[in-house]
Amino acid sequence: MAAAASPSSDDPHIPVLLRPLLDAVAPVSGIWLDGTFGAGGYTRGLLAAGAARVIGVDRDPLAFEMAADWAGDYGDRLVMQSGVFSRMDDYAQDLDGVVLDLGVSSMQLDQAERGFSFMKDGPLDMRMSQEGESAADLVNTAAEVQLADILFHYGEERASRRIAKAIVKARAEAPITTTLHLAEIIESCLPRAKPGQSHPATRSFQALRIAVNAEYDELFEGLMAAERALKPGGQLAVVTFHSIEDRMVKRFLQARAGKTGRASRHAPELQQEQPQFALKTRKAVGPDEQELEENPRSRSAKLRVAVRTDAPAGPVDPRSIGMPQLKGGMR
Repeated sequence: MAAAASPSSDDPHIPVLLRPLLDAVAPVSGIWLDGTFGAGGYTRGLLAAGAARVIGVDRDPLAFEMAADWAGDYGDRLVMQSGVFSRMDDYAQDLDGVVLDLGVSSMQLDQAERGFSFMKDGPLDMRMSQEGESAADLVNTAAEVQLADILFHYGEERASRRIAKAIVKARAEAPITTTLHLAEIIESCLPRAKPGQSHPATRSFQALRIAVNAEYDELFEGLMAAERALKPGGQLAVVTFHSIEDRMVKRFLQARAGKTGRASRHAPELQQEQPQFALKTRKAVGPDEQELEENPRSRSAKLRVAVRTDAPAGPVDPRSIGMPQLKGGMR
């Protein structure tokens, strides 16, 4: 059934790792929640594969506006819920499955006025919900040390202090309000990219977007919400796009599957008495050659899948799963 749900070449957005995801969770049935609805690719794939109903959650109002011309075709099999996936257990319980695609939607990147991309000039915004503090607010008001922490911990940018210093110097002359202005400041601090290398501003833009949208907090809270919302036998499938996200998901699922590690490689692995999940994919699943050819955006994507047990849900220490911690918080 997964093959039948593959996106067509005419789709404006190709959902990453859809085929292996549907294969991993097959047979698809019951009620699913798509916590990152976006352009609806995963939702339509799940419905085509046999889901009785899909609850699509998104904090970006544009997502549901763009779905208006096709959502009605599914009748009451599709429920669109405005909100954040960290609250999914408020929206539904006893779910058969949860899907999270942690990548930025192409519809957000492609619209210069949303301010996510340094490839087009636009207002320095980056807000997924289109509410609250923007990237411009953060860049123009945060202390230099805080900017450096954000760039280093959220974007793994080694030149974080140099870039933060340059930002503070530039904003003293005039506010930084556009994407290209910020990209130019960042580029001035780094060597010119060699052929095949990513744009010098990539890591910094990623870090600021994550900070503006509290993405790591959302992921941490969302994983625990999925644990509360899934019924025994329900499946959690998460697609990540960079190392920090994947580390958080991997460690969360390992911990909740009772894989608490060992004191040394010679000692036996410790088992938790009542694991909340059973790992379905012990190693992350990446794109195959066909997908890489169809969708180069998938090159860094990783899929992990686990099955909910009947053990009670419980709290998790964010530090135990490698969630980046900023000194003194965001503000």
